[in-house]
Amino acid sequence: MTNRTTNQGIEEASRIMERFAERTGLTSERPPQRYLWTDAFAVCNFLGLSAATGDQQYTELALRLVDQVHRVLGRYRDDDGRTGWVSGLGEGDAEAHPTRGGLRIGKKSPERRPGEVFDDRLEWDRDGQYFHYLTKWMHALDQVSRAVRQAHFNLWARELAVAAHHAFVQAGPERTRRRMAWKMSADLSRVLVPSMGHHDPLDGFITCAELEMTARGLPSTPRGPDLEAALTDFAALLDDARHSTIDPLGLGGLLTDACHVAQMMRHGAFRSGALLDGLLAAALDGLVHYLRLDDLRQPASRRLAFRELGLAIGLSAIELIARDVPLMSLDAVVGPRIRERLTVLRRYAALGSELESFWLDPEQQRFESWSEHRDINEVMLATRLVPLGFLGLSAP
Repeated sequence: MTNRTTNQGIEEASRIMERFAERTGLTSERPPQRYLWTDAFAVCNFLGLSAATGDQQYTELALRLVDQVHRVLGRYRDDDGRTGWVSGLGEGDAEAHPTRGGLRIGKKSPERRPGEVFDDRLEWDRDGQYFHYLTKWMHALDQVSRAVRQAHFNLWARELAVAAHHAFVQAGPERTRRRMAWKMSADLSRVLVPSMGHHDPLDGFITCAELEMTARGLPSTPRGPDLEAALTDFAALLDDARHSTIDPLGLGGLLTDACHVAQMMRHGAFRSGALLDGLLAAALDGLVHYLRLDDLRQPASRRLAFRELGLAIGLSAIELIARDVPLMSLDAVVGPRIRERLTVLRRYAALGSELESFWLDPEQQRFESWSEHRDINEVMLATRLVPLGFLGLSAP
C-alpha cells in the first residue's frame, strides 16, 4: 500500500501526528485549533498508530481529541453572539449527548449572518456545518467505538447522523423530490449554501449503514436513534450516473466508500454487489479522465496536496477490496465485473506511491500551497502512510 517499508511509514506518521497534536493544542498549552475534517482523519490515524505499534498513548490521544472536538466545535464560537452548545442543550445533557446539534466546521471566519449578502469567495472561509464533514466525524467516532469497544461513541455517531439527516435533507423546490443542502448554519436552522454536494447522499447512506452494523455487533449498545428513515432518504437520493468525478479528492472518496462497502459485504450487507460494482466503475471512469488532465504535471506551488492525498488514500484501498472479494458470495454477473474492474484499478496503485513520495519531499513542502493548509495536508499524508485506522473496519 505504500512504497516505504511498514516501519518507515509508521515512524513518519508518528512524527507527523505528534507534531500536529502539539501544534494544534492537543498536547500543549496552545489554544485548541480544531477543524472537523482534519480532526476526523487525525482520530483514525491515532487509532491506526496504536494498532500498528501497540502503544496505547495513541488511543489516549484519539480519545482526548474526540473530547476536545466536541467541546470546541460542539459549542458556539467566542465571537458569536450566541453562547453554549449548538444543540441548545444544557451543560449536563450536552456533555452526555455532544453531537445532537451537529458540529461546526471550524473555519476561520464566523458564519454569514441572516440577511448578509452571499459572497462565494468569502463563504469558503466562513463557519457553519458541512454534511460531508459530519459523515467523516461519524466514521471517526465509529472507529473509536470499534477500537475501544465502548458503545457510547457509536451512539454519538448515530445521534449526529439523525441531526444531520433532519437538517440537510429537505424538500425540493416543487416539493416533489427531496434534496440535500451543502452547508447549514452552526445551529442547523438556516441553509447557507443550497446546492447539493456531489457525493453527500452516498456518504450518508454508506456511513449510516456502517453505524447500524457496528451497533448490532457491540455489547450492551444503548438504545438510541433508528437510522432507517435516514437510510431510506439517502438511498432515494442516490444517482449512479452522478458518482463519477474527476476531482482527485472525490475519486479517493469513491474508493474509500468502496472499501467500506466491501468490508460490510463480508458481514452480509449489500448482498447483490451492485453498489460495490457501481462505485468501482465510477472510480475507474474518473481515474481515466483525471489522468488525461495535466494536473499532476504542474509544480507543487499550483497543486493542493490534501486533494491529491485523498486520492492516494483511496488507492491504498484497492488491495483491501481485492482481499475481501474472494470472501463474498457474488452472483455470476456482478462477480466477474467486480474482479475485472479491480484488475484494471490495480494498475493505478503505483500512482498512490508516486503521490506519497512527491508530498513527502521537503522540497515540495516549501510552497505556500503546502503551508497554508499544513494541518490537513500533514494529517492526510499520515493517513496514506498508516491507512488502516481510516480504511479498516475492525470487527465490532
